[in-house]
Amino acid sequence: MTRFLPFLIAALVVVLDRITKSAIKAHLGPYDTYTVIPGWFNIVHTENPGIAFGMLADLSGIWRDILLIGFASAVLIVISVMLLRPSVQRDTVLRIALALILGGACGNLYDRIVTGTVTDFIEVHASQHYFPAFNVADSAVTVGACLLVLDMWRTKEKKTERNHASEANLHR
Repeated sequence: MTRFLPFLIAALVVVLDRITKSAIKAHLGPYDTYTVIPGWFNIVHTENPGIAFGMLADLSGIWRDILLIGFASAVLIVISVMLLRPSVQRDTVLRIALALILGGACGNLYDRIVTGTVTDFIEVHASQHYFPAFNVADSAVTVGACLLVLDMWRTKEKKTERNHASEANLHR
């Protein structure tokens, strides 16, 4: 059962992503804004045809869709295979990181296949300096990527400690 726990986490991310995006579409018109914390945080309704931060939005429709859907599908396959590898089963942080990335990629891929765009709705800003709008799936991918970096750093530290211990034993 624990072997499939990352897939359950990914499924929960997809469900939460779908619920929030559906709520935004049901309650806000395109480009509507609801101020939550003035000067800091808004709920907006935007449709992003590109990737993160609107990159590739100007690429022609069919080529953009082929590229983005193909890339996301490849990422999903690679992550799913990785999650089933025995070596990954022992690393909880790595499994959670990959699960979050998998769920976020699935959530945005669903949007892209069904509507050709990804619904973004969280807008964070400081005065006039706006961070591009994002969604639950984007957040899961970002947290997962940060956990991957943490896991790589942690793994490197453990490897360095083992090397130092081995060297110390050799000099005895």
